[in-house]
Amino acid sequence: MAYEQILYDVTDNILTITLNRPEKLNAFTGTMMNEMIDAFDRADKDDSIRAIIVTGAGRAFCAGADLSAGARTFDYEARDDRPDRKPVKKSDGTVDLSVESIRDGGGLLTLRIFECLKPVIAAVNGPAVGVGVTMQLAMDVRLASENARFGFVFARRGIVPEACSSWFLPRVVGISQALEWAFSGRVFPAEEALAGRLVSKVYNPAELIPAARKLAREIADNTSQVAVALIRQMFWKTLGADHPMDAHKIDSRGIFTRGASADVREGVTSFLEKRPPKFPDRISKDMPSYFPWWKERKYS
Repeated sequence: MAYEQILYDVTDNILTITLNRPEKLNAFTGTMMNEMIDAFDRADKDDSIRAIIVTGAGRAFCAGADLSAGARTFDYEARDDRPDRKPVKKSDGTVDLSVESIRDGGGLLTLRIFECLKPVIAAVNGPAVGVGVTMQLAMDVRLASENARFGFVFARRGIVPEACSSWFLPRVVGISQALEWAFSGRVFPAEEALAGRLVSKVYNPAELIPAARKLAREIADNTSQVAVALIRQMFWKTLGADHPMDAHKIDSRGIFTRGASADVREGVTSFLEKRPPKFPDRISKDMPSYFPWWKERKYS
């Protein structure tokens, strides 16, 4: 796919995805959604990519949904420019809410990020509101510039949060903080995001991307890509478990299968020999037989 609204750059095993509509503050569109999903698909298939950074071009990260359609922006039934989003009527005249055509685009993106096999770092360089902040919740680490601003502004637009954020946000920051931000819809500075644990660290603008690359570099240079892929899914997938036994089952399978792997032999040997490891296993061919251990969820 040739990209129009994002940049895809791989340098030294690190992929940087840049939202690239700076003249529109990188406002989110259907095209951007499709391009980002394709970029994550590409990244998962490329063993050379060890970590992903997502940032924005210009002075914003993402100013939320593109509102150029005005009052009809979220009313797909009233829009003639999005035939792919037309609702389907049931025999009684009501809308069928189970059909694929009404699915939220932000949710399609965060669900794809949720399934990603590579660690994902958000480098929030400027304003991030609406889907500009909810898309980050499925990412693993969020670093912010002092210029960043965040806003779960949905209630101020008369709409509800999207991009699966009612699942992600309380898990990231806790239910009370999540509700405060969602109820008020206010835009808040990076310092408040840090205090509320939405972001890990705040940097001078010039230091943000170097800091994100330093973290990505630490992962790329020192870890097994198969182990990292499994860890990412173990942590995310057990967030909804109702008992630690669910985690114990997955941990046990992982320890048993990975214990006999070439990566573990190299990890232990390199430690004993006091040298950097050179892990041979690859995501494309060396994931354990029990992976994936979950059933794919369908929209219905």
